[in-house]
Amino acid sequence: MAGKEKVLLGWSGGKDSVLALEEIHRSDKYEAAALLTTITQDYDRISMHGVRRILLERQAEALGIALEKVYISKDADVGEYESRMREALERYLAAGVSSVVFGDIFLEDVRRYREDNLSKIGMKGVFPVWGANTTELAYRFIESGYKAIVTCVDTNTLEGRFVGRIFNKRFLSELPGTVDRCGENGEFHSFAYAGPLFGKKIMHRKGQVVLRENRFCYCDLIPDGD
Repeated sequence: MAGKEKVLLGWSGGKDSVLALEEIHRSDKYEAAALLTTITQDYDRISMHGVRRILLERQAEALGIALEKVYISKDADVGEYESRMREALERYLAAGVSSVVFGDIFLEDVRRYREDNLSKIGMKGVFPVWGANTTELAYRFIESGYKAIVTCVDTNTLEGRFVGRIFNKRFLSELPGTVDRCGENGEFHSFAYAGPLFGKKIMHRKGQVVLRENRFCYCDLIPDGD
C-alpha cells in the first residue's frame, strides 16, 4: 500500500491551523512534513498573530513536526511576501512535497489567491476544513480538549477587551452576533497551546496589551520562566 503524501501545513499557530492539522492527522492520505509560518523579522513574531517566535518553536516541538520559518520585513509588500514564500515552497517542491494544507474555511478570495500562487510553481492547495460550519468548528476545537488564547483583536470589528481571553464557550457566548465564531473574517487571532495532538502544554503567561495602527489590539504572551 502506498504511503501517505507528505505536505506542508500553512501554520499561523492558531486554532484553525490546529483544526486543519487534526483533519489531515485523521486522514490516511497526508502527513505533515513541516509547519510553514511567516515571521515578521523586525518583531521576531508570527505575522498578524503577534506571537513570539520562541513560543512558535515550542509549539512545533510539542507537535513533533518540523518548522519552516519564512521571514518578511515589517513593511513587506505583496511582492516581498510572495518572493520569500516562493523560495521556501520551491525547496520543498524539489524534495517531492507538492501540496500545502491551509485552515481556510470560507473566504473565496483568499483560497483563490493561494491556489493561483501555488499553481505558478506546480503546487496545489488542500483545504480540509473548507465549507465547514464555523460555529460547529469552534465548539469542536473546545470539546476536543484543545486550548487557545486570543492574541490579536481587530477593534474595527470586535472590542479590545476580548484580547488575552481564553477561547472557550464563555468567550463564544459573549461574541457579538456580527463576529464569526472562528474569526474567519480577521476579527481575532489565537495561539493554541494544548490539546490531543500536543505532546506537552506550551507554558506562557500574559504580558502587555498594546494597540497598533490605532486598530489592532495585541496581548503579548511571555514564555513561562522568562
